[in-house]
Amino acid sequence: MNKLIFDRHAARWYPLKEHPVQIELVNAVPNGVRFPLVPAGRRSGKTERFKRFVSREAMSKPNEQYFAGAPTRGQAKRIFWNDLKLLTFSDFHPKKPSETELKLFLPNGTTIEVLGLDEAKRIEGVNWTGGGIDEIADVSEDALNLNILPALNTVDPRRPEYRPWCWFLGVPDGLNHYYKMVKNAESGADPDSKVFHWKSADILPPDVIAAAKKRMSKKQFAQEFEASFETATGRIYEDYNSGNITHSTLQEHEQICWFHDFNYSPLSSGIAVKRKIEVDGLTAEGVFIVGEIILTSAIAQQAAMEFVERFKDHRNRTVVIYGDPSGRAGEKHGHLSDYLTIESHLKQNGWNPERRVKNSTRSIRDGQNAVRARIANSYNERFLFVNPDTAPTIHDGFLTCEFKKGSTFMEEESYSQHVISAVRYFIDYDYPVTIGGMGDSSVEISGGL
Repeated sequence: MNKLIFDRHAARWYPLKEHPVQIELVNAVPNGVRFPLVPAGRRSGKTERFKRFVSREAMSKPNEQYFAGAPTRGQAKRIFWNDLKLLTFSDFHPKKPSETELKLFLPNGTTIEVLGLDEAKRIEGVNWTGGGIDEIADVSEDALNLNILPALNTVDPRRPEYRPWCWFLGVPDGLNHYYKMVKNAESGADPDSKVFHWKSADILPPDVIAAAKKRMSKKQFAQEFEASFETATGRIYEDYNSGNITHSTLQEHEQICWFHDFNYSPLSSGIAVKRKIEVDGLTAEGVFIVGEIILTSAIAQQAAMEFVERFKDHRNRTVVIYGDPSGRAGEKHGHLSDYLTIESHLKQNGWNPERRVKNSTRSIRDGQNAVRARIANSYNERFLFVNPDTAPTIHDGFLTCEFKKGSTFMEEESYSQHVISAVRYFIDYDYPVTIGGMGDSSVEISGGL
């Protein structure tokens, strides 16, 4: 046996911080709980506990079949695959892991399969012993009811008394099917399930929690780090209020940030600058939205012409351009995109444009969270300000943009919604707030984010 390789596997079983609810969770299945529900704080060890539990079960019980699932195959592989290989000492298995099937073959005849539930039928057709699904709030309710639960309730005729178990893990995401599962368990309506809840602050160091509060809105922090089922109320940016109002205007020396949503009507864009502000006695960067260009039934060329005319006397000739990645359409094939059209006209008129546009569109929810955190973080510190006189549509949008009924992120169409989308592209590029989807194991000891 190669001792160096063995030590690398053994090191993956590093000590964890003891927590009474986590210890109870680890004993749940042996004590008869089929479906442990784990709405626990982000990066607080819930996924790591499952990885270790399923690894121990697999190594100790021969000829069984286990699974580890996530909303997509890519997520499942990132969250589970490498860790499960290490935790089960796969380098010493007679049959090597299948990198194409994401399947481990243990020496005792037991298998562990990593599943992406974007094709929920992957979980069907196997007499599972047990498993777990991470980020369950992002798995569709249809997949849960039509594929996952029927697969777990299929009786193996070779042992008709046995019922497969499954850990359902994840951070809450609105009042969706995960919320209903938790409430049914808490009320006793589902006797097969039990809820195991703890906050990230129970596990992570105080400075890590403080840093998360700094960069998240109050609602996002409650959802992600306190595992609170936060409902999506009508207003998307409900913390926007008088504390975000400014009456300052563009100064001629300031570099302009120009952000776009390339909707045909209205073609919407906003004007902002970055300024140093004082927050809690410290210097920080604030975003001041000091203008907008809203054109009905217009094209990119007309937006560029309006910008050049409006700011013809502005002294700082560098402009940073943000916006929807769809505005890059056609560039790979040599066509003149919306961005190239704007940049060409700006250069012809003495401007120096710098483009900051992502290669692909990020999730709307991530962008909304980034904007919320600028409007007000968990300490009620504010970093985004709007002049309602010079940017009235943006001001109105922050006050009135709402979720579509029944959605936790989709936005109701309105006149001001398009320019708010433009703000979202800008803020999400320079001040992103991204967490989740990668499991919890990396921070068990270090407490890093």
